[in-house]
Amino acid sequence: MTDLLAALLLGIIEGITEFLPISSTGHLLIAERWLGHRSDLFNISIQAGAILAVVVIYRQRLWDLAMAFAGREASAEHSPSHMAMTVAQARDYAFKLAAAFGVTAVLGVVVKKLGFELPDHVTPIAWALVLGAFWMIAAEHFAAKRAAAIGERTVITWTVAILVGIAQVVAGVFPGTSRSGATIFIALLAGTTSRAAATEFTFLVGIPTMFAATAYELLHVLGNGGAVHEDWTALAVAFVASAITAFIAVKWLLHYIQSHRFTVFAIYRFFLGCALLLLVPAGS
Repeated sequence: MTDLLAALLLGIIEGITEFLPISSTGHLLIAERWLGHRSDLFNISIQAGAILAVVVIYRQRLWDLAMAFAGREASAEHSPSHMAMTVAQARDYAFKLAAAFGVTAVLGVVVKKLGFELPDHVTPIAWALVLGAFWMIAAEHFAAKRAAAIGERTVITWTVAILVGIAQVVAGVFPGTSRSGATIFIALLAGTTSRAAATEFTFLVGIPTMFAATAYELLHVLGNGGAVHEDWTALAVAFVASAITAFIAVKWLLHYIQSHRFTVFAIYRFFLGCALLLLVPAGS
């Protein structure tokens, strides 16, 4: 297999798995055992490619939030509750996005300074996939009970914003957890009973998070001279593949969650995790 084809496949895997609650990092770490190990810059950059797809999908929503600071009201069409947001509401939402990102950034730097590195074995990823499956089913069950009791809540509270920021770091520390899965379900448990509202907030928080992570890693690579060893052509191929497939995956997911729960993803995680534990008992 050529290097460009391997990069293309990794980009496709990233694009499909980044926003589905099945763990993109876990899938990439597993795929790299057959397609070749890649640099941290490569892996983070193709995640940024997937995030670019979200920017395109939510471009009007992002514009509305930006215009709120100029005194213009957000449009009804792009609000998670399908109701027009006032300038004050849009600003409040934007501040909560900033707070979630700020928590992630601070804790992410702390984790980086502590020298955390992704695991070299499949076993912890497999366990994270299995345990995450039960976490997803339990979280959505309790969220559904709360929704039945108090009705659908689309409001993002400050508690939800802070917890989403923490969940992003936890997902980064434990590959297989899934950033989207951890953040969506923590939002559902913390009081936002609407799947659509929880998903939108966590996807929007992912935009500055992943772009900042890419910029951080790029500066690090440029600073230590690692850029000369990077295969920029392969990275570009994977970046584009990731962006295109993520666009399709997110569009599908946003439509799917309107009438379906996340159960199918939990089942997939469970069987994939069990298969890895059985087929790779030594974790190699």
